[in-house]
Amino acid sequence: MRFLSKLVTGIFVAFTALPAFADLPQHVPQEKAYGFQPAATEVARQIHVFHNLWLMPIITAIVVIVTVLMLFIALRFNRKANPEPMRFSHNSLVEVIWTLVPVLILVVIAVPSFRLLYLEDEIPEADLTVKAIGSQWYWDYEYTDPAGDPDKTVTYSSIMLEADEAKAAGKPRLLGVDNPMVVPAGKIVRVIVTATDVLHSFAMPAFGVKIDAVPGRLNETWFKVDEPGIYYGQCSELCGARHAYMPIEIHVLPQADYDAWFAKTQAEYAAYDALNGAKLASAN
Repeated sequence: MRFLSKLVTGIFVAFTALPAFADLPQHVPQEKAYGFQPAATEVARQIHVFHNLWLMPIITAIVVIVTVLMLFIALRFNRKANPEPMRFSHNSLVEVIWTLVPVLILVVIAVPSFRLLYLEDEIPEADLTVKAIGSQWYWDYEYTDPAGDPDKTVTYSSIMLEADEAKAAGKPRLLGVDNPMVVPAGKIVRVIVTATDVLHSFAMPAFGVKIDAVPGRLNETWFKVDEPGIYYGQCSELCGARHAYMPIEIHVLPQADYDAWFAKTQAEYAAYDALNGAKLASAN
């Protein structure tokens, strides 16, 4: 009954809030695209820098050097070119080099890697906190009233749209949902992530966010998106038969639009709760 109540509430909220989202640009993964999605946060931009300017050049250099050495050895020391094999068993200098060089490479990679990990894990003082609760196979989003009133907490379910519903709503297939997470642009959003049944993972590639949702445990992540728009992600932890049908849709609104959405959603949620409570009381 609780799930049905949240589902109906969420659908009602989504359709009444559609005008606020109508003109938002959609940041959708492109078919046959190569590389990362365009970064929407500073964390995602730093991930791109780390990958493109550190890891890829180092990995490419290693592949080229090892390939050249293998070709040289194959040509220089094959039986035809070198019929009399060498008699030495080892070379201390070579062994020292091939031990120290990988260690130095790993240290070079570790420095920016640790810096990036600290940037992701050290959550700044948040302007907004949203709790994301994973279940098979949908997400619940819980917003606490900024004034601290527990009776004005807003919770709703976010479920993937079927193909025809997504097409009618102008959303991408397998990514569009009925009730997206909504956050203000230019604000630090802390996301508390957990699950009710099995392991899930809250992942938004454009934000550089990916964190496990673990039953009985609260994990935290954060993001700050400056550009209003619609962003898409997915559950990224195998969680059962419909794992592929558990998308994440986040709408980033200008502050004024977000405030209007939140106030309207609170009022509609309270009105529906009151109506549902009256129906339950009369039935009993």
